[in-house]
Amino acid sequence: MNFLVTGGAGFMGINLIRHLLASGHQVRSYDIAPFTYPEADAISVLQADIRDPVRHDEAFDGVDVVVHCAAALPLSPAEEIRSINVDGTRMLLETALQQGIGRFIHISSTAVYGIPDHHPLTEDDPMYGVGPYGESKVQAERICLEYREKGLCLPVLRPKSFVGPERLGAFELLYDFAFDGHNFPVLGSGNNLYQLLDVEDLNKAVLLCATAPSDRANDTFNVGAERFGSLRASFQAVLDRAGHGKRIVGLPAAPAIWTLRALETVGLSPLYKWIYETAGKDSFVSIDKIVDRLGFTPRYSNEEALIRNYDWYVANHDRISVASGVTHRVPWKRGALKLLRLVM
Repeated sequence: MNFLVTGGAGFMGINLIRHLLASGHQVRSYDIAPFTYPEADAISVLQADIRDPVRHDEAFDGVDVVVHCAAALPLSPAEEIRSINVDGTRMLLETALQQGIGRFIHISSTAVYGIPDHHPLTEDDPMYGVGPYGESKVQAERICLEYREKGLCLPVLRPKSFVGPERLGAFELLYDFAFDGHNFPVLGSGNNLYQLLDVEDLNKAVLLCATAPSDRANDTFNVGAERFGSLRASFQAVLDRAGHGKRIVGLPAAPAIWTLRALETVGLSPLYKWIYETAGKDSFVSIDKIVDRLGFTPRYSNEEALIRNYDWYVANHDRISVASGVTHRVPWKRGALKLLRLVM
């Protein structure tokens, strides 16, 4: 099939493109950022803004399936988050409807559940976005429902935080501490159950949504690891892999959260509210629906996914840019948290 991947130059985008190519499909990347990977010679590359409808005819030409990965991430300005995640999604959906695209797969987030009071979370639980990013993901999903009712086959995936090759962002803090031989802090005891996801398993879920019968795929699905444990155990696996004998260190949750709230207010924290308000609590979703409806079988556990990502980090350490940014492919600005290295 011919796939259009929005955000193809991003972390999920490049991993998905590699997966699709390996599965024998044709791919076009549609991203405002340059596509700087070796795979550029194997795909069609369109460097343009998803919010520019003038480029949509070129983007959608000959396409069977759209996978909408493009999104402004939480550290971006609020206006940009809304413009890309909400307005950009609506523009793409309108073009897909007009051009009779067979399937449009929207990559959402479990951030739509806000800060939950129960687990596991199911697809029927109410949506409540925290901050501009969470709110934008809720609004984008509601727009998707509008276009599903208009006739689009529109699977929506809600992945847990996913890791794998090319992933930096907030996880770079953990990998950097492990690589240089520091203990690593977590909020509270770290014994809370916390589910992650390997990007390769997410890619499998996307392909299932693209190929399953429409009456099964045209729905909303949680995606997460099947095997996971505590946040402490998951992160400790990375420290053990690094081999310096370092440990996870729990920080008193309430004072740490107050401090992070204050640092976020003045722009000195790389972590945003949804991360630090949920990091010390249980956080996992039911994947029964996608298992039962689409036959999803995740391969990687939390620990395996993190170690796979850490191994990529080590292999590419010398070329990873020291510059920070707001995407998953660069380290997030550490702000005051860089001082933790002095005491851990």
